Amino acid sequence: MSKVVVSAEKLRLKTRADNKGWKKWGPYLSDRQWGTVREDYSPNQDAWNNVTHDMARSKAYRWGEEGIGGISDNKSYICFALALWNHNDHILKERFFGLTGNESNHGEDVKELYYYLDSTPTHSYMKMLYKYPIAAFPYSKLVDESRKRSRLEPEYELLDTGIFDNDEYFDVFIEYAKSDEQDILIKITAHNRSNKPAPITLLPTIWFRNTWCWGYENFKYKPMLTGVSNKVIEVDNKSVGHYKLYCEKADELLFCDNETNFQRLHGVANNVPYTKDGINEYIVNKNKAAVNPNNIGTKASGRYTRVVKAGESVTIRLRLSDHSIIEPFGGFEDIMDKRIREANQFYDELQSSVQDQELRSIQRQAYAGMLWTKQWYYYNVNEWIKGDPTMPKPSDNRKFGRNSGWRHMYAANILSMPDKWEYPWFAAWDLAFHTIPLARLDPDFAKRQLAVVLREYYMHPNGQIPAYEWSFSDVNPPVHAWATWRVYEIDKEMNGVGDVKFLERVFHKLLLNFTWWVNLKDEGGNNIFGGGFLGMDNIGVFDRSATLPTGGRLEQADGTGWMAMYSLNMLRIACEIAVERPVYQDMASKFFEHFLHIAGAMQMLGGSEISLWDEEDQFYYDMLHMPNSQSMLLKIRSMVGLIPLFAVEILTPEMLEKLPDFKRRVDWVLANRPDLAGLISRWYEPGKGENRLLAILRGHRMKMIMKKMFDENEFLSEHGVRSLSKYHLENPYQFRVHNEVFRVDYTPAESTGSMFGGNSNWRGPIWMPMNFLLIDSLLKFQSYYGNEYEVEYPTNSGNMVSIKQAALSLAERLIKIFRTDENGKRPMYANYEKMQTDPHFKDLVLFYEYFHGDDGKGLGAAHQTGWTGLVAELILMVNEANKAEIKEIL
Repeated sequence: MSKVVVSAEKLRLKTRADNKGWKKWGPYLSDRQWGTVREDYSPNQDAWNNVTHDMARSKAYRWGEEGIGGISDNKSYICFALALWNHNDHILKERFFGLTGNESNHGEDVKELYYYLDSTPTHSYMKMLYKYPIAAFPYSKLVDESRKRSRLEPEYELLDTGIFDNDEYFDVFIEYAKSDEQDILIKITAHNRSNKPAPITLLPTIWFRNTWCWGYENFKYKPMLTGVSNKVIEVDNKSVGHYKLYCEKADELLFCDNETNFQRLHGVANNVPYTKDGINEYIVNKNKAAVNPNNIGTKASGRYTRVVKAGESVTIRLRLSDHSIIEPFGGFEDIMDKRIREANQFYDELQSSVQDQELRSIQRQAYAGMLWTKQWYYYNVNEWIKGDPTMPKPSDNRKFGRNSGWRHMYAANILSMPDKWEYPWFAAWDLAFHTIPLARLDPDFAKRQLAVVLREYYMHPNGQIPAYEWSFSDVNPPVHAWATWRVYEIDKEMNGVGDVKFLERVFHKLLLNFTWWVNLKDEGGNNIFGGGFLGMDNIGVFDRSATLPTGGRLEQADGTGWMAMYSLNMLRIACEIAVERPVYQDMASKFFEHFLHIAGAMQMLGGSEISLWDEEDQFYYDMLHMPNSQSMLLKIRSMVGLIPLFAVEILTPEMLEKLPDFKRRVDWVLANRPDLAGLISRWYEPGKGENRLLAILRGHRMKMIMKKMFDENEFLSEHGVRSLSKYHLENPYQFRVHNEVFRVDYTPAESTGSMFGGNSNWRGPIWMPMNFLLIDSLLKFQSYYGNEYEVEYPTNSGNMVSIKQAALSLAERLIKIFRTDENGKRPMYANYEKMQTDPHFKDLVLFYEYFHGDDGKGLGAAHQTGWTGLVAELILMVNEANKAEIKEIL
């Protein structure tokens, strides 16, 4: 028998502790700390203008740190990142630039080109690329042109400025390889892509997060960086320990303090002579007095100024280690190469079913983005509201303003972020989707992500899960139970055994959240739910999270669909736990019956006069209840009406035989509650017994919903399912309130309205997470109905296929967004010829927030690998299905 060889990276994953050991250091810096709620101490809660990009180089942050391609320890006490200067800009490039919500025609938007290329789960090897113009960066041009544009025009991007037209830029690669747990090799390579020599100054920078300026007794200690000639920076921080940053052949070492330049920002005296922007002043403005001549401080850089010939490159090397090394750069390249080989070995095993090299590249870059967008997230809401002892007292408005009902919340964890520039704060429902591809890479990390936001220092005492820092009280779709089950399944598949303790731990907290939903979001007490926002910003005719302009209340097809799905997810989890802990059969029964009551309400049973189903259109809509007791359906054909498809689960004979008490309850309902029994489809399979289908949509209604979903004149596009039917292109929905008309049009690209800042659009584009849930649900229907049940796909094509074939075709349409077509072009890059054909661009993949409903162009946040990284799972899904089909034929 051949011995199974476990890759070095897998061994590291098995032996390391939680964010210690091999994961003590990682890419835990934000890409943007300025403009966040945490750093906002303004009286009017104007986060975007309280700390701006221009202020950022001079202001010490309170709650986190940012950098380009940066790393830190797991509490960001010690931070490292790269700063650059092209000898033309008026400032150093220390942080990525982008527009605030007020500056751009479609909300906040990063205006840089950077790519996360590779990472192992323990960050034993990492690589990213930043494209840095040789000419002066077009800061003003980006701001001025964007301000001129209306919401009807596209965003003005960095490529649109022409700054890259003549290839006058540097490709700057940043690589990290760990020799050991706290011994990190750093390699920075700058390629001059132009046809003439160009100067560049590279400034690898190390600094301490400022913990000492805020007036707390336990943080009065100030750590210290000390320079030794131009070769070593000694790092002393009692919270983390003693390190040395070895700088090979640096021109000089530069030191200042990570403290605010009050003189520049506020016109008052500074607390220290060498402030946070000292190195910027020294390099750009030649102000030698801005850095400490004694080579000490809390922020330091090695300066490497080089002239790089046309088409050539320059490389600098550093090493950050917790122990002294006599020859720090001896064997450097051997260690780097070894970690690259180990990364390749890890991914070769993970991607073994994917033979297509382009798909492997897309998938690996998706995984890299998932791992690079981890961030140490710190937010003590109580301290933030009260203010700090040595700082000016915040306005009294803060006591009653944003997040004032969340004083219990104290977040200080490594979390998966949607996008560390656009969304450098966790978003609860985004996070749930992140865990699916993360579970392939690092199941333990994925499980901890789901558990942490349910902990008592996150979850509200009333059971609400915090949404995101702009408003923890907003309501996100309840997808955590679904994600918990999917992560459990992936973990079980990969490791051969299911982590039932994880299920049980999460289940108890989800019970609290489920109860919060039932108590607060079923306003009529009839198992029809509201919820408001539910993550899909502007999908409705008006802001569903605000007071309705009509008065009254909404009962939502999506809110009700989500809760039916939640009930079934909890049922499935309870059944799995009950196999080991039979007492959980009672909980399975509870969620079984709760689902039936929601499904009954959706079917207008039990004497209810409410129906969210419209017989004329054969579709689900939200219902508006007016103050005068009148009710009406808001007939917008949107994702809202597709969400009831998500509520589907199958009870198999095998499962029920293991759970005799639960089986008795199911049988009792079937025998004694014909009104509820009619909601359960039953299918007898010879040799297997009787399966039971629990689903809101069955039979006729399921066919009608699928008919619209698979109609290319409605929801189905070449690149996935749209969030709004194309029917509304010619038939906009209008609703009049007094003299004001509210209107919903099919809008396939960026938002044309200002709702939710105008930077997110659910009125036409393709969103990966919703498409993923649709595919996941379709495959569950397939497992019940089998190949004999066929649907027309696309609608009106005459092509009849199984539900599985339709689901996999939908997955392939989504994958097609990222891969090259017959002309060698990727739909997501649309008319950007450079991204399509340039050899230094065309193989680089970005994972956008959402995609154009007609042509698949990438839109919104450019690095939202979080939920768009689900494409990695779709690639596996399609490849496994193809393998199974070939095996069946053979």
